[in-house]
Amino acid sequence: MKSETVNLACELIARESVTPNDAGCQKLIAERLENCGFTNEHMRIENVDNLWSTRGEGQPLLVLAGHTDVVPAGDPARWSTPPFTPTIEDGMLKGRGAADMKSSLAAFVVATERFVNDYPNHRGRLGYLITSDEEGDAYYGTEAVMQELTRRGEQIDWALVGEPSSTAKVGDVIKNGRRGSMLGYLTVKGVQGHVAYPHLAKNPVHLAAPAIAALSTMVWDEGNDFFPATSFQISNINSGTGASNVIPGEAEIMFSFRFSTEVTAEQLQQRTRDVLDQFDFDYDLRFEIKGQPFLTESGALVQAAVQAVQEVTGYQPELSTAGGTSDGRFIAPTGAQVLELGPLNKTIHQVNECVAVDDLDKVTEMYYRIMVNLLA
Repeated sequence: MKSETVNLACELIARESVTPNDAGCQKLIAERLENCGFTNEHMRIENVDNLWSTRGEGQPLLVLAGHTDVVPAGDPARWSTPPFTPTIEDGMLKGRGAADMKSSLAAFVVATERFVNDYPNHRGRLGYLITSDEEGDAYYGTEAVMQELTRRGEQIDWALVGEPSSTAKVGDVIKNGRRGSMLGYLTVKGVQGHVAYPHLAKNPVHLAAPAIAALSTMVWDEGNDFFPATSFQISNINSGTGASNVIPGEAEIMFSFRFSTEVTAEQLQQRTRDVLDQFDFDYDLRFEIKGQPFLTESGALVQAAVQAVQEVTGYQPELSTAGGTSDGRFIAPTGAQVLELGPLNKTIHQVNECVAVDDLDKVTEMYYRIMVNLLA
């Protein structure tokens, strides 16, 4: 017999909510929350659905944050079962979003229902911040909602993000921070010409090559106790007309920084320009900061989460800042303590994405105990 969490996870997975579409997931969640005494506010910003929902009064405010959107499933023929038909096989719940992160949302809701039933007069407030734009551009999701909440004077004390943080076994890793993320867009300007007459042209790919080598081997920082060293990676290089006998006139290069708290985005931008200026070519360069690094080193939220994992699993979770970005990057700058805790991330964004059924009840219990530890 399937548990309440598994049942709700299946209902959510069955909704084809490819980013930025919500496909009715938030309506389902809001209905469950309303039955628990929550006040729901649906915030549609541009083409993105967001849900802000709270129960209780005053401070402290614990927010459960997550996203209903998923990445595209790709070719359905590569899946062993239809990606939006939740299927349980060999103890695994399979479907797009099973791990990232509809199972966490289901666990949030079921844990909340239990908590409200057990502690109807809990202290402070319990809130939900759910978006359908985490897997996409993320302009009109959590970032936009946080801007509105800040304008209203809302102060989130603790935010628990349901991202799949676990690696080998459920609850073994809690993300207590994330590296910063910044994209760079470099256009190297050359002179187009015929490949048989290179002296009449300037090949921008050739011009850029030594600069790319210098940037890719540069030590930006050494990291620290919480963050690995800052990394620089080329993600795209585009140049040429498609013809084999034409020297291109421009080369477009996209690169990415994942950076620690040892360096600022502004410092990385200046150091990049300093490197490029050492070489003899014209260029245009712009940057896009996708998120600043954040760290929740200690405090009530860390203590509550670690205790919850220990009580449910019997082992000590690791605090980690590894991995990509999450919507926690939009919440942490307001002064909130932010953690990420959820199921295994082994199959996220993959064909046949899945999560262990038994793990979902454990995650639900962890969430319930965190609520108890902080608001009971």
